[in-house]
Amino acid sequence: MTDHPTDLAWTRAAPEDAEGPGPWIEIAFGPGELVYLRETSAPGTVVTTTAQKWEAFVQGVMAGEFDHFAETDVTADG
Repeated sequence: MTDHPTDLAWTRAAPEDAEGPGPWIEIAFGPGELVYLRETSAPGTVVTTTAQKWEAFVQGVMAGEFDHFAETDVTADG
């Protein structure tokens, strides 16, 4: 049983030339100003946030506030 609408239109965040199943992040905008996020590798696990929080996150990404997470010399162990 899901706790989110089953008729959401998911959009995959993958490069246009990407092949294969990913994993990729998918996003869907739902009723009540809610935004749903999931990974293609675990579509049953869905995170929900508000449109206002999503917009703040997107603006932060565009402003470079999260660039330090994309450093290529960081390992999984820290």
